[in-house]
This record gives sequence, structure tokens and C-alpha cells, in this order.
Amino acid sequence: LSEKRKDDKKKMQFVATCLFGLEKQLGEEIDALGLKRLETIDGRVTFEGKPDDAARANINLRTAEHVFIKVGSFTATTFTELFDGTKALQWEEYIGRKDAFPVKGHAIKSTLFSVPDCQSIIKKAVASRLGEKYRSEWLSEDGDKYQIEFFIFKDVATLMIDTSGTPLHKRGYRPAAGAAPLRETLAAAVALTSRPREDVLLWDPFCGSGTIAIEAAMIMTNRAPGLFRSFAGECFSCLPGDSWDEAREEAKSKINAKSGFEVYASDIDASVLEYAKANAERAGVATHIKIFKKNALTIEKPDRRGTIVCNPPYGERMMTEKEVRELYGKMGRVFSALSPWQIYVLTSCEDFERLYGRRADKKRKLYNGMIPCNLYQFFKPVKK
Repeated sequence: LSEKRKDDKKKMQFVATCLFGLEKQLGEEIDALGLKRLETIDGRVTFEGKPDDAARANINLRTAEHVFIKVGSFTATTFTELFDGTKALQWEEYIGRKDAFPVKGHAIKSTLFSVPDCQSIIKKAVASRLGEKYRSEWLSEDGDKYQIEFFIFKDVATLMIDTSGTPLHKRGYRPAAGAAPLRETLAAAVALTSRPREDVLLWDPFCGSGTIAIEAAMIMTNRAPGLFRSFAGECFSCLPGDSWDEAREEAKSKINAKSGFEVYASDIDASVLEYAKANAERAGVATHIKIFKKNALTIEKPDRRGTIVCNPPYGERMMTEKEVRELYGKMGRVFSALSPWQIYVLTSCEDFERLYGRRADKKRKLYNGMIPCNLYQFFKPVKK
């Protein structure tokens, strides 16, 4: 592989992907790592850094789904342009003679829309380039795996290599979950939006497997979300091999073990609380989370400042639509009694404000997987 790619000081471009609606928070996280944002579009942020920043981004970004090396971009309205543009890129600077390079991707609002055809063309183009560079008619592909991902948007093809492997929302602390698990990256974004503070109790009364509570505690103790998992890029020759261990050590040194932040995580279903307890232990934040059984409609305000952050049932996978509508009405009455506490509710119900009995002070469009949701934010005191 080219020596210049192994130069730790050489700039590389990366693409971090995220759920729709999380681009702003992801960009702010990239800024906090001292990296330079180049472009933001729906679901992805392109940024610049050094090769060792691939490790730092994967280990530290809370709202990203994947971190890719950007190999290049070009206009492609025909398969010939797609083949030629792909072949012109310097794949040999990343992929070795024996390495595997499967291809997958998406095409949106583009002349080229057949994903299988695009996959086939890109695969042939990369193989042609590598075959010529390595002077070999046959590539064994029995070495390390370099997952190539293409994204064709408005006839511009972007070719990337995935450094994450398993999606970043899979932190490793949640092998089991309740009936309707919330993706960890979205839970982190919701927790961040609620502005958690050391002296303010955060309570999730619909905690399920504890994801919101755990992500909030990880944020407040400054525990990097990818600290205890592995990544595809750890075997890449184009990235410094010691950068992953260095990034982990750097992240560990920043953990705030003395944090006094406290979270309540309660649920009416006692069986999911066992998952929540085990998940909190694996995440290293069990000492910050009080997990207990309680009906969310019977909670009372402790004598302290607090914030409710929750993801109640939508009627998509849990409860009937009628039951959910009744629940939201009762929630409105119970949660209003907690004023001046702030309330943050994530739900897909478009009629939530009317059922809850109060207009949100702010509403934010988000996606829980493919389900469009709103994060309803109530931060003004209830008028008596």
C-alpha cells in the first residue's frame, strides 16, 4: 500500500451517517473532536481529519451510525460514467492484493436507480483497477474485508469504505431488549436535547430496557459510546494500527468517575427491568441509575429539580391505538402536576398534543428506524 496513506499527518475525508434529523447534533459532535466539517446533507456529514481520526470518530460519536473513508465523488448519469469514475479512484491506496471488497449502497433522485446494477458495475471497476495495479488477472479476496458503499444522489456518486462494520448504535451493552427497543443513537440524541445537568434528576418512566437512561448517564460521565466494542477499520492497512488503542486510552482518561448525576428508570413491566439492570451494568453506569417498577401514571415529583425524558408506546408494536390515546391523555394530567419540571416525549402520534392536552413549546422531527416521530418538548411552567 502507498506510504503516503500511512502518513499520520495526511488529511483524509470521512463521511459520518446518522438517522434523519440528527445531522445538527452529529455535526456538533464532530466539531467537539476538533475535526473540520465540509458538507452536511440529510443523514450524513462529511468532514476532514487525519487517518487516526477514524478511530476517534468511531469510538466517540454518539449520534453516528457509520464512519466511512470517502474515496471520491463524481457525476454519473450512465453506467459507463459510473464504471470510469470508479476505476479512476485510487483503490490500491486502501485495498490490498488479497483483500475482499464487497459492494452495497443506495441511489436516490438519480438517473441510475438500479442498486444491483450499480453494485455490479462498481465491483467490476474496482476489480479492474486493482487487477491492473497488482498485475493480477485474479483477486482472491480471502484477506481483510473492506466494505465499499456507494451513495448516488442527484447523479453524483460518492464511493466510500466502511470503517465501522457493525452499526455504531450497537454499543455492545444491550444484547437483549424489550418489545420495542429504541435505537441507542436516537436515545442519545433525545437525552442530549434535554440538556442533562449534574444537579437535575433525569427520569424515564417508560424505560423499557433502559436505553435513554443509560445514554444520559454515559453522556454525563463522559463515557465514549464505542469504548468496549470493535470496528472493521482496526485491520485496515491504510489506517494507523495503534490509533485504535490510543483512541480508547484517550477516551478512558476522560471518563468522569466522580459525577453525581442521577437517573431514575422505571417501568410498569418488571420483566424488562432485569434487562435494564444488566444493560446498565455492562455500560458501566449502574451506580448512576435507580431502576424500579412503577406505573408512569402514578409518579409523583420528588423534592428536587427534574426532567422527564421518555419514549412511551406508539401503538406501532405495543398496545392498541385506543389504549395509546387514553394513555397520552392521562400522561398529560400526571406530567402537568410535575411542573416546573421539563418534559420531553418522543412519539409517532401526530395527534399527541391534543391528546396530551397541551401544545409543546418546541417540536422536533426525528426517525425511530423508519418510523417518523416528533420529540415534543415542554419547558415552560404549566399555567395555574
